[in-house]
Amino acid sequence: MSYVVLARKYRPRNFAEMVGQEHVVQALSNALTSQRLHHAYLFTGTRGVGKTTVSRILAKSLNCLGADGQGGITAEPCGVCQACRDIDAGRFVDYTELDAASNRGVDEVQSLLEQAVYKPVQGRFKVFMIDEVHMLTNTAFNAMLKTLEEPPEYLKFVLATTDPQKVPVTVLSRCLQFNLRPMAPETVHEHLQRVLATEGVTADAQALRLLSRAARGSMRDALSLTDQAIAFGGGQLQEATVRQMLGAVDRSHVLRLIDGLARADGAAVVDAVDVMRVNGLNAASALEEMTGILQRMAVLQAVPDRAATPDEDPDAAEIQRLAAAIPADETQLLYSLCLHGRVELGLAPDEYAALIMVLLRLLAFKPAHPDTSSEKKTLKQAPEARAVQGLTPVTAAAEARVAAPVTPVTVSPAQAPASALAPVAGPQTATMVDRPRPPVPDMPEVEDVEDDPPWVEDSAPVAAPDPEPVRRVVAIPVRDPGPASPRVDARRDPTATGIDTSRLEATPEGDVWFEAVQALVKAEAVTALVRELALQSQLVRRNGDVWVLRIERESLAQGSTRERLTAALNGAGHMVRVEIESGPVTDSPALRLAAAAQQRQREAERLIMDDPFVQAMMRDFGGKIVPGTLKADPA
Repeated sequence: MSYVVLARKYRPRNFAEMVGQEHVVQALSNALTSQRLHHAYLFTGTRGVGKTTVSRILAKSLNCLGADGQGGITAEPCGVCQACRDIDAGRFVDYTELDAASNRGVDEVQSLLEQAVYKPVQGRFKVFMIDEVHMLTNTAFNAMLKTLEEPPEYLKFVLATTDPQKVPVTVLSRCLQFNLRPMAPETVHEHLQRVLATEGVTADAQALRLLSRAARGSMRDALSLTDQAIAFGGGQLQEATVRQMLGAVDRSHVLRLIDGLARADGAAVVDAVDVMRVNGLNAASALEEMTGILQRMAVLQAVPDRAATPDEDPDAAEIQRLAAAIPADETQLLYSLCLHGRVELGLAPDEYAALIMVLLRLLAFKPAHPDTSSEKKTLKQAPEARAVQGLTPVTAAAEARVAAPVTPVTVSPAQAPASALAPVAGPQTATMVDRPRPPVPDMPEVEDVEDDPPWVEDSAPVAAPDPEPVRRVVAIPVRDPGPASPRVDARRDPTATGIDTSRLEATPEGDVWFEAVQALVKAEAVTALVRELALQSQLVRRNGDVWVLRIERESLAQGSTRERLTAALNGAGHMVRVEIESGPVTDSPALRLAAAAQQRQREAERLIMDDPFVQAMMRDFGGKIVPGTLKADPA
C-alpha cells in the first residue's frame, strides 16, 4: 500500500477532531443541532487552516444516514455510512468540489449551476463547494448571483477563499461568513505531539517547537514539514537535524548576539555574526529568532510573573537574565530594529553585512541613561537657572543677591548728559533717577488685577503714590574703574549669552587672546566663520611666532578659515602663524563675553527686585514681573 502523507492521513473526519477553530465548530454544531441552516457559507482564512475540511464535514453532517441507516442531520457524522465514506473518498455524487483557480470562467460556473435543477441522487442535499472563489471572473460571479441568493431547498453552497477582499460585496452579502484563524504555535505543537505519538516517532520538544513556529499558523504546513523532518532525520526528530533542514539559527547564537548588545560590545556582535556566516546560517532566521526572544524579554520586563520554567523552555533562565540586563527602552528599540531590518536584508548585496548593520545600529543610537548623581546636580542648579530666566521673581531676587554689589549712581534728568546714555566700555548698573510727577488722582479700590501693569512689563516703574519726586529705575552705563578695553557688541554676538560659563578658568594667555580678538572684531577684520573661530578658540601657548589655538568643534577650522584668521592677525600687527588643535576649551573670548553678560543680567534683576516701589506694587496690588522681560543693556 502506498504511503499517505500525514496532512491527508490525519485530516479531521468530524468536528471533534478539529483543533484551533473552536469558534467555527461551535457555530456550525449549534446550527446543525437546531437545524437552523443557511443556504450559503463562506469560509475564509490562510492556507492550511481547515476550509476544505470544514466543507467536507459539513457535507457529511447534512447527508449522514447513521450507522443503522436511520439517522438524520447531525453535528456528529458517524463516518461509517455510505454517504460519509463516499464523501471522505471524494466520490459522493451529490457533493461537488470546483477549483475556481483553474475553472474561473463563466462556462464552468454555468455548467455547475445547470446541475442545481436536479434533486439529490443519494443524499438529502446537494453541496456545491467552490474553492478559491476569489479567482472567478466578474462574469462568473454575476452568473451565480441569482442561484446563490435563492437556491432550491435541497442545495447548499460552500465557498472558500484566502482573499475575501477580492470577492464582490454582492456575493458576500448572500453568504454566512466564517473566518478561520491561523493556529497558535502551542496548538500546532500539541497536535504534532499527538500525531507523532500515534505514528510512534520519537521527537525532541525543541524540534517540535521549531516546526510549530515554521508552520506560521498552518496545520497542513506543520504536518508537511514534519513529514520532511522525519525523512531527513532517518525516522527521528532531533533539534540539530530540524534546524539544519529549516536553516534556522541556533538560539545560542541569538542569545550571544543579544548579550553582546547588552554589554555594548561591538566586537562580540561582529564575531557572533562571523560564526553564523561560517556555519551558513540564515540571517533572516536570526532576526526572526531575535524578535521572538526580545518579545519574551519585553513581557518579562513588564510582567515579571510571566517567566517560563526550565521545563517549558531550557533557555528561560538566560532570557530572564538578559531581560534584567537590558533596559526596557533598549529592548523595545532593538525589537523594532530587528523587525524592520528583515526588509533591509533583501536590499543589501550581502545579507550578513546587512545583519551587522542592523545590530550595530542599536549601539549607534543607544539611549542615554543618566545616573542619579547627575540628576541631583541638575536639581541643585535649578534655582539659579530660574533666577536668571525670571521664572520666579522673588526666588530670583534672593538667588541674585549673592552677586558682588555694585554702587549705584544717582543723578537728576538735568544732570545726566546725553553722552552718559551711550554704551561705553565696562560694566553697567541700574541707577535711580529723580523725576517730577504730576499729582495722582484718587483711585477706586482695586479688587483684582488681571493684566500685567505696563510699567512692570517695561522694566521701568514710574512713580510712587506720593507727591514727592519719585525714583525711576533706568539703565545708565557706568565706566569700569579698571583699564578700558574694546568690547564686542553683544547684540551682534550670539555667543554672548546662553553659554555654560561654569567651566571658565581665566589664564594669562586668555587675556592676550581676548584683547586681540576684541580688536579684530571692533575693526571688523574678521567676519562669519573666521570671527566664530576666533571667539570660540582658546590660546593655549605661544611658541615664538607660533600661536596654538584649541577648539572643541573641528568644523570651525575647515577650509581656509585658519589662513584667513592668520592674515587678520598679521594685519593687526601680530606677525604670527596660527596652529589648531582639538580639545576642551576653558578660556575663550566667547566664554568671557557670556560670563560678563550673565553678570550684568543678574545685577539688573537684583536692582529691580530690590527696589522698594517694585516690591510694594507686587505686595499690595498682586503685580508680577513678566518672565523674560528684564533685560540688561548689552555693553
